[in-house]
Amino acid sequence: ELVLKEHPDVDIYTGAIDEKLNEHGYIVPGLGDAGDRLFGTK
Repeated sequence: ELVLKEHPDVDIYTGAIDEKLNEHGYIVPGLGDAGDRLFGTK
C-alpha cells in the first residue's frame, strides 16, 4: 500500500514458476483450476 501511495504511476507485476503439472494437468503446487474456481464449473 505504501508503494502504491508513494508511486501511483508505477505498475508492478509479479510472477512465479511452479514446479510441474500433475496427472490431471493441474499446476503443482498451485491453485488448481482457476477457471473452475471463477466460474463454478466443478
